[in-house]
Amino acid sequence: MTYADRVLDLAHQVAESQAEPVRKAAALLVPSLRADGVVNAFGSGHSEAIAMEIAGRAGGLVPSNRLTPRDLVLYGGQPPGVLTPELERDPAVARQIYDLAPVAPQDVFVLISSSGVNGTVVELASIVKDQGHPLIALTSVKHSTQMTSRHPSGSKLLDLADVVLDNGAPYGDALLDLPGGGSYGAVSTITSALLAQMVVTEAVDELVAMGETPPIYLSANVAGGDEHNKALESRYAGRIRRGA
Repeated sequence: MTYADRVLDLAHQVAESQAEPVRKAAALLVPSLRADGVVNAFGSGHSEAIAMEIAGRAGGLVPSNRLTPRDLVLYGGQPPGVLTPELERDPAVARQIYDLAPVAPQDVFVLISSSGVNGTVVELASIVKDQGHPLIALTSVKHSTQMTSRHPSGSKLLDLADVVLDNGAPYGDALLDLPGGGSYGAVSTITSALLAQMVVTEAVDELVAMGETPPIYLSANVAGGDEHNKALESRYAGRIRRGA
């Protein structure tokens, strides 16, 4: 099988196996959105791409924030030099990211990490739950269960979430085997993006079924897009941000 064949096969498996967790995740989003809550999505490294699928994109939810370690520089006044590859393993970073975010009690969180074991994401999950927010985890169960947590508690992201969405990625992420060992052809970003969009669309469908008008972005590159988006963003003034 080619890489494309393998990816499409896995995507079908994920879509089928995660249908019920997707419904449960959407059921957490809907009451938050109806209460003027915001969806806060966090991912570091390549997982930030999935946070971008959830927050601030055409066809997606206006009440959404993308949280990243970069917030320490953008909003916390720290020097760019703090942004090292090792930063995502530091549990202390999580409290700073949470405190810098414009979080309200009715907000819901989606935390994305395929391994689900690094200090920042696990600590952030712990803070989110301590603060009473619903928590959705998007991770690779296969990879995470074969790893040792890097958090002092020994917990992993999947241990703390109200709903776990499994992206189906294999241990090590890549699908194709190299001669002599190793693998190539990463897949977690593709299946995680699929799950992120499934959750958002399921939540939107539920809101429509309730007779509500979901707060959805139009593309800025269509007629009237800017005006539509700015009007909706004004409803959440001070609650959402669109950083770099």
